[in-house]
Amino acid sequence: METSRRLIASAADIWKQCEEHPFVRGICDGTLDVGRFRFFLLQDYLYLFEYARVFAIGVVKSDDLASMRVFGGYIKQILDGEMDIHKSYMKRLGISEDEAEHVEPALDNLSYTSYMLAVSEAGGEPEIVSSILACAVSYEYIARDIVTDNPAAADHPFFGEWVRGYACQEYHDANVELCELMDRQVLDEKRYRKVEEIFVNCSLYELAFWQMAWDRRMGPALS
Repeated sequence: METSRRLIASAADIWKQCEEHPFVRGICDGTLDVGRFRFFLLQDYLYLFEYARVFAIGVVKSDDLASMRVFGGYIKQILDGEMDIHKSYMKRLGISEDEAEHVEPALDNLSYTSYMLAVSEAGGEPEIVSSILACAVSYEYIARDIVTDNPAAADHPFFGEWVRGYACQEYHDANVELCELMDRQVLDEKRYRKVEEIFVNCSLYELAFWQMAWDRRMGPALS
């Protein structure tokens, strides 16, 4: 089994929880409260800046031109693709770019991005790719799952743009390159276990991000 498929399998239960989360289901059936989506959008916008920095670390630490192209290409896809979706929604919601950039990051968001940056700074290509793969590919899985469950979701007047953005062929092609980069890494079993730990942790952070957005929670979750 390719390393990327093995990693995805290791977090299958977590990804299923993401796909079944009420926030995601609300996008699927069009019932999600716009206030929750607004909170998510602003936090995800902040997240993307740090996410792009992880790819930039990948460019710096790449051992070959092919890897640099994958990391560099994804930076462009984030800054000129994903952020365009966010900016389109911000315009519809009356949020200025300046306002968005001055929103405080929620604790779950800050913890997630700090973890990705830390493991990327400390590790090499395998650790960098594993830290970003959970976000990149799980969003595609979620969007395609939404379209499978409710094909009309892609044409929803509000949420449809988000669904189409992550279910489109261009986004899939970028993820294929990222998975192929992961599969080219040479890992002994000990290194793989470390990479898997990072991937699972980032998958858990993804699940926490959905819950954070559902709760519109800025601080720690208190039981």
